[in-house]
Amino acid sequence: MNCVRTSAIRAAATSRFATAAAAAPRTAAAASMQVRHGSSIDTSEYQSPFLGATAYRTTKIPDFSKYRVPAGTARKNQVFSYFMVGTMGALSAAGAKATVQDFLVSLSASADVLAMAKVEVDLSSIPEGKNVIIKWRGKPVFIRHRTPDEIMEANKVDISKLRDPQPDAERVKKPEWLVMLGICTHLGCVPIGEAGDYGGWFCPCHGSHYDISGRIRKGPAPLNLEIPEYEFPEEGKLVIG
Repeated sequence: MNCVRTSAIRAAATSRFATAAAAAPRTAAAASMQVRHGSSIDTSEYQSPFLGATAYRTTKIPDFSKYRVPAGTARKNQVFSYFMVGTMGALSAAGAKATVQDFLVSLSASADVLAMAKVEVDLSSIPEGKNVIIKWRGKPVFIRHRTPDEIMEANKVDISKLRDPQPDAERVKKPEWLVMLGICTHLGCVPIGEAGDYGGWFCPCHGSHYDISGRIRKGPAPLNLEIPEYEFPEEGKLVIG
């Protein structure tokens, strides 16, 4: 019995020695790594020899902290940006307004044209049965002081037979005063007053005849003589335009 017990003890001791001998190299490596990196390592379990490899990084990340915007500065910069954008927008709008205004003014009528926009005529100087030609906006204007017989003759015309049907009442504001542009509606010639086959106006250029109401009665002209805008602001006064 003693011999058997002694053999078992020897076998257990031999096994423990072999295990310790096998673990010795690993323990020595771990201890070496601990000494190299200056840290404590628990030798009771295995650890990789590359555990401290991160301590030898070769890439150095620069420090950008001095370039960072201090807290609160971003809001100030934003307000300044809004102010500059608003100011530039206002200046651009003012410049555009001035440019457009100057352009429109350059297209408007000059002072001499505006002065001719309206013409005032003294009707007391025109006797009954006579014509007067005045210049308005560079165009001749016929003013006829018609007699009662001429008014009656103009109203007797059958407008259904006219090339450009128009009653005399639509062409005058006062029956005794006929105001028309003195331009033939054919090719823009100036007709002659108190001439033609109908006692009104005659265009010698191409033979257009107008009656005492300025309506086309014969010839190539397609339309009646044009009636401009006019009014009688007071008795004996005529304003054209």
